[in-house]
Amino acid sequence: MSWALKPFGDIASLKNGKSIKPGLSGEFPVYGANGIIGGANEWVYESSLILGRVGAYCGAVELCEGRFWPSDNTIVVQAVEDSVTLKFLYYLLKHADLNRYAGGAAQPLLTQSRLKPIEFLLPPLAVQSQIAAILSAYDDLIENNTRRIEILEEMARRLYEEWFVQFRFPGHEGVGLKESELGLIPEGWELLRLGDCMELAYGKALKAQDRVPGDYPVYGSSGVVGSHCESLVEGPGIVVGRKGNVGSVFWSDVSFFPIDTTYYVRSEVPFSYVYFNLQRQRFLNNDAAVPGLNREQAYALPFLLPDQDVLSRFSSEWERIYGLLRRLERINVNLRAQRDLLLPKLISGEIDVSDIPMPT
Repeated sequence: MSWALKPFGDIASLKNGKSIKPGLSGEFPVYGANGIIGGANEWVYESSLILGRVGAYCGAVELCEGRFWPSDNTIVVQAVEDSVTLKFLYYLLKHADLNRYAGGAAQPLLTQSRLKPIEFLLPPLAVQSQIAAILSAYDDLIENNTRRIEILEEMARRLYEEWFVQFRFPGHEGVGLKESELGLIPEGWELLRLGDCMELAYGKALKAQDRVPGDYPVYGSSGVVGSHCESLVEGPGIVVGRKGNVGSVFWSDVSFFPIDTTYYVRSEVPFSYVYFNLQRQRFLNNDAAVPGLNREQAYALPFLLPDQDVLSRFSSEWERIYGLLRRLERINVNLRAQRDLLLPKLISGEIDVSDIPMPT
């Protein structure tokens, strides 16, 4: 059997999602246009695709193989079993750039009437399953590495808490405790002010239209918001949210460009310690209209400075953990690049699926 062109409406059923209040909790995930937005105690569909129907995430594609509730910002897509497999349809739609079929004057809007006539080239079901298996293998490896990265991040966080919150650092048995503003702290450690130990330097304005895509991440108070051909700060470095997401803390392993809604850190204290310390600080919002972090108020916060030996040991442990984490991130970058290179060629039939080995 050869490949054949078929309208979207012939290979899948399309149904609009149902209204539900976002942010609730429950056994079943609630999907909005940008993914999971909460939970629900009831479910409406299972084993389906979810398309972003309206707004910035119009045309985004999610796969849910369990039971779920789709919000009214979505369209639910269910595969017609004798025409297309669900996993193949998922990759087919991911490649289709559905946003280009959107209408709407004020904001992008996808409708069933616009989607159903779109024609897709489909191979036989057996070939669909082979293609989906190869692409899924890449996604499974990426997901597994992502879980391992999360475990390593949690290990580093718990190590910080054990050493610098619970004071069970190497050799703590032989160190006495003394009174301080924060309570008992180890002898030989200093309780200073945050401003004594670091500078929160202002980021620099860089509007989206002025950015030239490049190798350097651009940080706003919500994290990475783009890239640029030039950096402002040499990495590794720490970014702190100044406007918007007040007190958010991000680590950049590479040189980066922090925009004017952020601060970046200058300090002689090891960044590995500063990073976790800042995450535990209680930064205050100083502006009722637009959330803002006042630098002088931040500088007045207490900052516990351990002795140099403990800091050096922690930095060594951090480097060991973070080295493994970086390696997994690099592997994921390569896996995504390979998958994204293969996807259009497999989906279009440009290359024979039998010629592609499974990723390892």
